[in-house]
Formats: sequence, C-alpha cells, structure tokens
Amino acid sequence: MSAEVLVTVDDGIMTVTINRPEARNAINLRVAEAIAGAMEQLDGDSTIRLGILTGAGSTFSSGMDLKAFVTGERPYVRGKGFGGLCEAPPAKPLIAAVEGYALAGGFELAIACDLIVAAQDAKFGIPEAKRGLVAGAGGLLRLPRQISPRVAMELALTGEFISAERAFELGLINRVVQSGSAYDEARGIAKAIAANGPLAVVGSKRVIVESRDWPAHEMFLRQSELIGPIFNSQDAVEGAKAFAEKRAPVWHGR
Repeated sequence: MSAEVLVTVDDGIMTVTINRPEARNAINLRVAEAIAGAMEQLDGDSTIRLGILTGAGSTFSSGMDLKAFVTGERPYVRGKGFGGLCEAPPAKPLIAAVEGYALAGGFELAIACDLIVAAQDAKFGIPEAKRGLVAGAGGLLRLPRQISPRVAMELALTGEFISAERAFELGLINRVVQSGSAYDEARGIAKAIAANGPLAVVGSKRVIVESRDWPAHEMFLRQSELIGPIFNSQDAVEGAKAFAEKRAPVWHGR
C-alpha cells in the first residue's frame, strides 16, 4: 500500500486512512489505487468483516487533487472509479468516519459508503460547479437517492456546504458526535456489525442496495434468490443453536 493510504486490520475490522493531511487528504492516483487495493483485500479476506474509511488529521477529504488534475492526472481506477471506490463499493459494509470537511470527491467517497458517522463540526458539499466541474463520481447519481432530489439539486447547482446537523436532518448521515470522536463511534458500530453472521450482513446489504431498482411485482422473488442460501447455511443453524444455548455464536461464513 502507498504511504499515502494506511491500512490496518484489527478484530475483523479494516481501517483505511487517507494519509495526506498536508493536502487536506486530496485524492490523487496513488491514493485511488491504494484504496482500490484495500477494497479488494476487504472482500477477498474472509477474516475481515467490514471496513472503515477515514482521513488523517482534521479532514476526511477535500476531494480530487486539483494540482495533479491540471497536469493531466485522473484519480480513477478502471472498474472502480474515482478514489478506487465510487463506481464499485465493496460487497462488505463500509463506514465513513468524517472529521472536518468531506467535499467534492471526498463527499462522493463518503456517500459511496454504507454508513456515515460525522463530527459535529463536519461540513459536506459538492462544490464542483464553482470550479467549472461536475460531481461525476456519484454526487449527481447517489445523492438524489439518499436525500430529497430537490435538496440534491440545490447542493449540486449552488455548490454550497451543509453542516453535519443538516446532513443528519436530511437522513444523509447516521450519527453526529463530538469533534475528534468520529472514528471511535464508527468503530463501535463496526464491532456490533462484526459480531453478526457474515453471510447475513453481506446478504442484507446486497438486498438493500440492489432492491432500489427492482419492480414491485418481482421484489420478493429476487430477495428470495439472494437470502435463500443464507437461511440454509451452517451459520443460520449455529445462530439458532447459540440463542437456545445462551452463548455467543461461532460463525463459519458458510
């Protein structure tokens, strides 16, 4: 991994830290490639249950590295998109822990995650239009699905920022915490998720993500195709036994 991205794994939780605080954790190609590699490791290692994406210092990410952009560099990874993540998030859950600013591509990285925990003084926005650009890494696509399309339109066209409190009111983020504690809160959520059945967690995420586009008359059939194997899994039996025996389950991922 690049020194500009730090990856650690502890208790089944991967932490991916964008480590360019001197550049407000702006995303360049090296960062994008390193994040893409981390996401492949996350999905490919059965001992890792989920991940947390965060930024070093007091900023999550200010977005694309514009200094690199003007030289012709594009922080995209084939098949993964901006930041090595935005076009193809991992199958396993990913939590964004946001301190400070999550702007432009940094905001798009955050909303590509499944959950967002933010410090109370965090700011969010897609100010690309102010620079003659557009939020093409998911801001224009995901945001109208996660909040009111009219509010998403306002954010895209004005380029103005919103506070963590406003983002919470809009249902865009899960929790608002004291400044400096976003990662700790995200890790607490991650531990709760990691304690659950891995097949159930991944299957639940898949249904929620994919069902947005399912026709109403097909949704239960399509869900059944995805969750049927989970109900017939060894883990399902283990979960029931553990409950009856009043003990913690021992998951096998099968």
